[in-house]
Amino acid sequence: MGDSEKQALLTFLEAQRAAVLAIIDGLGDDALTTAVLPSGWTPLGLVEHLGHAERHWFQEVALGSAEPLPWPADDHEPLTTPRSPSTVLAFYRAQCERSDAVLATMPLSMRPRGRHPHPPGDQITDLRQIALHMIEETARHAGHLDVVRELIDGKTGLGPR
Repeated sequence: MGDSEKQALLTFLEAQRAAVLAIIDGLGDDALTTAVLPSGWTPLGLVEHLGHAERHWFQEVALGSAEPLPWPADDHEPLTTPRSPSTVLAFYRAQCERSDAVLATMPLSMRPRGRHPHPPGDQITDLRQIALHMIEETARHAGHLDVVRELIDGKTGLGPR
């Protein structure tokens, strides 16, 4: 049961990640780095945020530590980024690969070695719940990106599902 459950979680997580990348595929640098909504986030900033979320939940929380970020701490508005699309996309993909490695090598019942200090941190008691949280987080932001993509160029229904 554990392997089939793990495979199901990974399948759903991969589908949401693929949706994120499909939704932004074909957008130029200006569209990726321009805020469309009044809250000020950019599509590229949201993808970088998802990379940080993968790193945080699967490395810092699940394993108790993470590899250092590939850039120094910087000062910029939340959910925006000063980095190039190629840098952000490489970061996102690398974090997803590391997350997949954690899922592949650790049991779903593994208790987190680290802690998330805010909700839903206290509710996350094992790797299974970390995977479920990341499916939820990625799907939520894929929906945000979907709406913004429609506002940018009218395209809808992008992604594998």
